[in-house]
Amino acid sequence: MHPNPSFRLDERDLFEALIAEIGFGMIFAATPDGPRVAHVPLHSTGDGAVQFHLSRGNALARHLDGTTALAVVNGPDGYVSPRWYADPAQVPTWNYVALEMEGRVRRMDQDGLHGLLEAVSTAHEARLADGQPWTMDKMPADTLRRMMTGIIGFELEVLAWRPTFKLSQNKSAQDRARIAAGLEAEGSPAIAELMRRLVP
Repeated sequence: MHPNPSFRLDERDLFEALIAEIGFGMIFAATPDGPRVAHVPLHSTGDGAVQFHLSRGNALARHLDGTTALAVVNGPDGYVSPRWYADPAQVPTWNYVALEMEGRVRRMDQDGLHGLLEAVSTAHEARLADGQPWTMDKMPADTLRRMMTGIIGFELEVLAWRPTFKLSQNKSAQDRARIAAGLEAEGSPAIAELMRRLVP
């Protein structure tokens, strides 16, 4: 989390929307073998927890149950050039959105894992434009069971939400407008749109 309080928002609906829109993140934890990270699809339960699954062979899988871990979702970002400020005596920076969630992790049972896989596939299949959505019932039951034995489901109960929405809140409205226009022109329209929508 960025130390400047100007870059913090306390809007759970926005956090939930970010998790749902991005749908992917990282899980960090300390292990006896040193710090480890896993890159995973993330699903919010909507009631203060995020769920994910790991391959049984993942370096984190055997250490997560009962531990405290950090889940991170990275949103849009973009390089901010000093040339976009009214006063050129500035330094380059980076605007970005990131959400850190710290909490206790528990291992899910097979029913919970099945529910997680169904929720994730349903949400992302619905975003595809063409064709009929894939559903888990298209797999033979024994094949699905066999494949599910190779992964483990986890749920992280979020005890601390640490968001950073660094959107040039510490700059003037005129500078923000120029920065948003510059970001958009240079191929970062998502962060530019968040600057316009979230900063008064």
